Amino acid sequence: MPLITTIHESLPYIDPEPTPSERSAAEALIAAERSLQPDDPFHALLPPPLTPSSHITPLLESEFDRIASHHVQAANPDGTQQAPPPKLSALDLARYSSLPEIPSASELAGMDSSEATTLLSSLLGKAYTDHAYVAQRRAHLALLDAYGKNAWLIGNWQLEGELKAIEKELAEAKREIDLVTLQRKQAQDEVGPEILGLEDTWKKGVGRVLETEAAVEGLRRQVLEVRRGME
Repeated sequence: MPLITTIHESLPYIDPEPTPSERSAAEALIAAERSLQPDDPFHALLPPPLTPSSHITPLLESEFDRIASHHVQAANPDGTQQAPPPKLSALDLARYSSLPEIPSASELAGMDSSEATTLLSSLLGKAYTDHAYVAQRRAHLALLDAYGKNAWLIGNWQLEGELKAIEKELAEAKREIDLVTLQRKQAQDEVGPEILGLEDTWKKGVGRVLETEAAVEGLRRQVLEVRRGME
């Protein structure tokens, strides 16, 4: 693929618009030259395509394969929609929302003391875990209720500032493009008559050279004819 940053000199404000036949001839030459270059599906200024790196672990790859294998297609042969991939159940949130069943006193009396102690200790640990989870969730919900709106507004304000900065840069870039276009037009308009005069002089010079060559060729033939007559 040829370099796309190559600049081709052109005089759009001086040169006349090409005719359809001239444009077809130019496009044919471009196609012939382009066929000699191998095709490159990627833009020359784009970075290389992203490839899985070390942070894509085998577990993530297997999860991607699982989702891809259950991807929702257009329709089954019978016309019904395929089911979406099942959700992961790696984290069981029910353990934080349901209280464990506490055995009754009669059940504890029928157990061995060590077995009852172990059971109660495990139940107490689960109760502590549930309490910590619920307490943290209540604290987070309280913070969200108190400061969530302000944080959302601040985030929107920051995004709006970034958007305005980008729009300003875009407007400046467009202004610079317009200035360059105007300067280019002005420069070509100033030198246009001179370029046209030089082009006309060049054409006349080429014509005179051809006329001179034709006269020289005629003179050479006359000399040859005279020599042949003298022989």
